[in-house]
Amino acid sequence: MARILLTGFAPFNNETTNPSWQAVRQFEGKLSNNGSPIFVAELPCEFHRATEELVSLIERHQCDIVLCVGQAGGRAEISLERVAINMDDARIPDNRGQQPIDRPIEAHGQAAYFSTLPIKAIVHCLRQSGIPAHVSNTAGTYVCNHLFYGLMHYAARNEQIWRAGFIHIPYLPEQAIAHPGAPSMSLDTLVSALDKAIETCLEQGQDLHFADGTLS
Repeated sequence: MARILLTGFAPFNNETTNPSWQAVRQFEGKLSNNGSPIFVAELPCEFHRATEELVSLIERHQCDIVLCVGQAGGRAEISLERVAINMDDARIPDNRGQQPIDRPIEAHGQAAYFSTLPIKAIVHCLRQSGIPAHVSNTAGTYVCNHLFYGLMHYAARNEQIWRAGFIHIPYLPEQAIAHPGAPSMSLDTLVSALDKAIETCLEQGQDLHFADGTLS
């Protein structure tokens, strides 16, 4: 039986909420369909500290599957991130005032790591369920990518982690009101999407193969 860790982020950039945590917190105390325990946590929107807390959680709960979730305001679909790059290039400061620019995350780390989630199988499942989704080929260069890279760097050295990766989600409707023209997705739909992502991770062997992928 797998042990699953699901994380979201605290609000940032003057937002009062973060859809990633609002969706993730709905899984607190729940089990997957096969009875696997799901652990949840809100991570700080801070370079380095977010990764440190994530690693601590993985080790404390001895997790096999790790799905990190973050807000991607302006995107209209659930984004299954394919690759994390070894670069911080923050357009805005994080919640601690840090703004690294053109700085490697790991000085001697790999240039990039690929997600080990069955990303295309998840996209297919979500679309079959009427939820817009796609494979994204960039997680940006802010805290989300920093965490994603840190997760995969850790997972590459720890065989107990079976699957790990990052999912970006759109604004909630109440956030989109303050961003005219920005797309949004309801909390119920976000929760359903994460539930289906978890179940696909547990049930899918090899990933599916079909053409898909965007730069956002």
